[in-house]
Amino acid sequence: MNSSIRRVGIVAGLMFFALLINITASYLFRGPDLTNSPLNQRVLGEQFGWPRGPLMAGNTAIVSSEAVDSDLWANRRVYANGPMYAPITGYYSLNYGRSRLEQVYNAQLTSTSDSQVFTNVLDALAGRSTPGAIVQTTINASAQAAAWEAMQGRKGAVVAVDYTTGAILVYVSTPSYDPSLLASSDINQVVAAWDALVDDPSQPMSDRAGREIYPPGSTFKLVTTAAALEAGWRPDTMVDSPRQLQLPNSEHVLENFDGESCGGDRITMLDALKVSCNTAYANIGMALGASALQSQAEKFGFNDTFVSDIGSARSNFPTDIDAAQTAMSAIGQFEVAATPLQMTMVAAAVANHGVLMEPYFVSEIRNPDLSVLSIHAKNPIRQALSEQSAGILAAMMIENATSGGATPAQVDGLTVGGKTGTAQSATGVAPYYWFVGFVEESHVAIGVFVEETKPGDPSWSGGVAGPAFRAVAEALR
Repeated sequence: MNSSIRRVGIVAGLMFFALLINITASYLFRGPDLTNSPLNQRVLGEQFGWPRGPLMAGNTAIVSSEAVDSDLWANRRVYANGPMYAPITGYYSLNYGRSRLEQVYNAQLTSTSDSQVFTNVLDALAGRSTPGAIVQTTINASAQAAAWEAMQGRKGAVVAVDYTTGAILVYVSTPSYDPSLLASSDINQVVAAWDALVDDPSQPMSDRAGREIYPPGSTFKLVTTAAALEAGWRPDTMVDSPRQLQLPNSEHVLENFDGESCGGDRITMLDALKVSCNTAYANIGMALGASALQSQAEKFGFNDTFVSDIGSARSNFPTDIDAAQTAMSAIGQFEVAATPLQMTMVAAAVANHGVLMEPYFVSEIRNPDLSVLSIHAKNPIRQALSEQSAGILAAMMIENATSGGATPAQVDGLTVGGKTGTAQSATGVAPYYWFVGFVEESHVAIGVFVEETKPGDPSWSGGVAGPAFRAVAEALR
């Protein structure tokens, strides 16, 4: 009898000991994550009226806290030019939690991060509250405004990145929404605003710049060209470029844009890029093979996500594909799909001597007294293609902007390289229009994606997306 009681006591003691270990481990290791989880309604309610730190674009506060005369809350969140910055800042809502930078940097904005413990102790001893930290973004306010203005009336996105560092300078998604609608302490008002946004067929809360994927069309020919250059091809390599191409083991006959000729039955790879010849690039893709295309796409970031401050969707290059599917993938169709951020990073890596940098939104975080808490260190992800191949492809893109299909992006006094793209989405639906490229003098790569045009827009990618590219390039010169 005593031995049975002893065994039960030992088991109960071990279970109690395991429970203590779990509670201790949760407090030490999971505590910060649980505290800053947007699903933690108790903490969210407690923090809602705190004076959160500002989010900055240059010297301008794009999000700040404002004192209010209320018995419930001492402060409310204020979003300057809210719709223009919403895909970056996200929202802060009593009902629906937090998103984007408001979520990622919640601990710093509420002065609860580990790096702010010492400051909090000093403030507590002095009998004063600790304001949240200042989060400095990489966004260029004037270029952001130029992109926003250029996209009005259109559904799509614009991204601009400093290709030498990965700093995101422009990040626009249209249409957008005003986070202020969700920042009110009036619960009924916030619920009504949320329901209206969710039910809006234009999907204003979608992040088309980095969280949605689309067929990239002919902008993907940059990836195919990179794979060819890495395999030993050169700009003057001759390629078969018929008006029509019967794809192997398929009923599909591939044509060029509007069924046009590419200038001859055989043209150079440079000319194929300049006229964006579908049949030539389909032949290049089949000659290289699916494995080479997939490998090159993945070096640029496909089939993975960029680990930036607010993350990104996974751009896709299909695997286990046959020759016909390889041909279509080589021109950015079949199951190839990419975010505008991804295609901007392709152009960025080409311009940056083949080095793909990690994109990011926040350059540094400072205490209210402006002492630095942290500074972002630029992070090379990988060598996406050799420096030699990158130099050749960059020169081809410059040639394309000088005398090829990318001429609408030319800016006086600047060296511009670019590539247009028109992608079919679905039968009976207008195509998507793309423009990606770079500007050497300002070290910036720019991507423009137009999902839906506005009345009066031309029906070709350079005419639709090119003006937004130029607007951003001018703003960043």
